[in-house]
Amino acid sequence: MENTTVNLFSSLIVGLFVGGAAGYVGSLMVLKRMSLVGDALSHVALPGIALGILLHASPILSAFTALLVGVWLIWFFENKTKLPTEALVGIIFTASLAIGVLLVPDEHLLASLFGDISRVSGLDMALTLLGSIVIFLILRRFYRHIILGVVSKDLAKSHGINVEREQLVYLLLVAAIVALGIKVVGTLLMGALVIVPAAAARNISVNLTHYSYGSMLMGALSAVLGILFASYLAISPGPIVVLVSIGIFLLTLFFRR
Repeated sequence: MENTTVNLFSSLIVGLFVGGAAGYVGSLMVLKRMSLVGDALSHVALPGIALGILLHASPILSAFTALLVGVWLIWFFENKTKLPTEALVGIIFTASLAIGVLLVPDEHLLASLFGDISRVSGLDMALTLLGSIVIFLILRRFYRHIILGVVSKDLAKSHGINVEREQLVYLLLVAAIVALGIKVVGTLLMGALVIVPAAAARNISVNLTHYSYGSMLMGALSAVLGILFASYLAISPGPIVVLVSIGIFLLTLFFRR
C-alpha cells in the first residue's frame, strides 16, 4: 500500500509539471496554427524510445535525441526548400512511425504508444521536473517575440527579432515537452495533451496573459485529474488524461467568450 501511494504521488507530480508545461507550449501552437504539426511531431519520438529500450537507456533521453534530429531536419528542409512545415512534418512523421513500430519490442509497444506512468524512475522524475521548469522559463522569455512573428514576420524582423532562430527554439521546446510526456500519455496521445488544454483556455480567455497561463492550468488539471481517475479505475492513465482534457474543453464551450 505504501509503495502504491508513493507511486501515485510521483505520478501526480510528474503529471502536474508535464501537463502545465505542455499546455503552455500548446498555447503558442494553437495561435501559430500548428496543431496538427504538434500531434504528428510526437510520433517522431517512437524510434528514439525503441533505441532506448534496446540499449537499456532512459526513454526520455533517447526520445528527446530522436526528436532533436527530427526537428532539425524539419527546420533545415523548411529553410532550404520553402515547403510548408506541415508537409515536412508529415514526411518525417510517417517515416519515424514506421521505423519505430518495427524496432519497438512487442511487449513494450502499448506502453510506448499510450504511456505507462507507473514505471517512472527517479531519473525520469528528476528530468521531468527540471525539464518542465526550463521549458517554461525559456518559452516565457521568447513568448511575445513569437507572438509578434505570428502577427507579422516582417514586423518582427523590423524589431530586430530573428524569426527563423526563434522558430527553431520553439520547435526544440516542443520536442522537449513531447519527450517528457511520453511516460504520461505516450507518443500516440501526447499531441492531444499539448493542443486540447490550449484550445480550452482560448474559449474562456479575455487576453493573452489569461490565455497563456490558462493553457498551463488546463494542462496541469487534465493530467492530475486523469491520473487520479485512472488510479481509481486501475487502468492505463494515458487515454484517461486525454479524455479528461477533452471533457474540460467541452465544458469551456458553455462559457466561451
